[in-house]
Amino acid sequence: MIFVRRVVGGSMKPKLVSGQLLLATALFRRLRPGQVVIIEHQGKQKVKRIERVNHGRIFVIGDNLKASTDSRHFGWLNSNQVIARVVWPNLSK
Repeated sequence: MIFVRRVVGGSMKPKLVSGQLLLATALFRRLRPGQVVIIEHQGKQKVKRIERVNHGRIFVIGDNLKASTDSRHFGWLNSNQVIARVVWPNLSK
C-alpha cells in the first residue's frame, strides 16, 4: 500500500517543509535508525525520524529539534504505531 501525505508544520525542516508531498509505503521489513516514518500518536499522523529501536519500541525525533514534539516529549512508541515508511523524497541521513 502506498500513502501520499502532505507535510504539516516545520518539525522535519530543512529536508521536509510544510506543504510538501511525500510518498510512503506500509510494506517495510524492519525499522532502523535513520528511517523517516509516519506514526500514529494521539489520533494524529506525524512524520518523524527513527532515532533508536529497542525490543519492538522506537524513539522518534524531528529533524528540526527546536520545532518538534517527539519522543523527547512523549517517550518511546510501540513499533505498531508506525503506519508507513517514507520512500520519497529520499531522506536518509
